[in-house]
Amino acid sequence: MNKRLLFIFGLIVIAAISRMIPHPYNFAPLGAMSLFGAAYFTNKKIAFILPLVAFFISDLLVNNILYADYYTSFVFISPGYIWTYGAMLLIVLAGMFLLKKVNLKRVVGGSLAASVIFFVVSNFGVWLTSPTYPLSLEGFIACYMMAIPFFHMTVLGDLFYCGVLFGTFEFAKSRVPALQKA
Repeated sequence: MNKRLLFIFGLIVIAAISRMIPHPYNFAPLGAMSLFGAAYFTNKKIAFILPLVAFFISDLLVNNILYADYYTSFVFISPGYIWTYGAMLLIVLAGMFLLKKVNLKRVVGGSLAASVIFFVVSNFGVWLTSPTYPLSLEGFIACYMMAIPFFHMTVLGDLFYCGVLFGTFEFAKSRVPALQKA
């Protein structure tokens, strides 16, 4: 494994593990990890797989350590995981188009797009699977309206983690020639 690949991999793993640090709801590295992988992995299969695997492992830690009191036994898969991981895949896909060239404007735009994708996909999943909301237009609207107060933290989390991941990598790349693209 070359130094560039190892460094990118390490940053994604660190971002995923950072979910163990107390934080506000929805202030998470999900969107940033997906965009970062899309921007820097030349092997696009890895861009899709690594953020999912890192997030899955962090889910295991979060659900079975931080939130263990909420479950009666070991939690292998989070409730609603299909919507979360589906959103991540869509964010990677969006990142492949938006971040062909990495610059501040594109990273901020990608970060905002990631927040919107996660909001739309995850709340669609809540509406579709939760008994809280009827499967009607009124239930659909109510579900999204109830999610609005959480959206700003998703935006702030994506912006923060994009800043950390992209900023760290670009800074390191300017100092360590081995991190430059081959």
